[in-house]
Amino acid sequence: MTADESINPAQLVADAVDQCLSLAATWHAWDGRPVARTDDEGMPNTWTPHKALRRITDHLIDHLHEVEALLAGAEAMPDEWHGRSVTLDADWGRFTEPDFDEARSRLRRLGRCYLLRYAAAGAAAWDCERGEAWTLRGIAEHVAGVTYYAEQVGKLT
Repeated sequence: MTADESINPAQLVADAVDQCLSLAATWHAWDGRPVARTDDEGMPNTWTPHKALRRITDHLIDHLHEVEALLAGAEAMPDEWHGRSVTLDADWGRFTEPDFDEARSRLRRLGRCYLLRYAAAGAAAWDCERGEAWTLRGIAEHVAGVTYYAEQVGKLT
């Protein structure tokens, strides 16, 4: 095991959460107009601060559940989120300082759940093959891409 392999891969998730929160800290400047983006498949998506935070949270929950199911030897429940294909009424709300405080508390705790779960599983579990499923390291690397959702709103001034 190299030095890099001995570092808890969930640190990538915690770092991604910090990056998301760094962008979200600027969203008080949101003027209520949606941010229009086109995804890699050419599909248009509408983004608001609350939608981005919903997607970040959903993604973290989905894959934390996947990790728990893998470690328990159980089937993961499929997600039933609507995902980024819809913008919910709640996504259109103003983004206030208390909204950011709530999101920060929620997301930092989720990031820490990854760190603690991976630490409890131990380094031997991080790269253990589990059939068709990703390794725990692979899941952490994928989840670190959660910054995508924050980047859709971006840094607001």
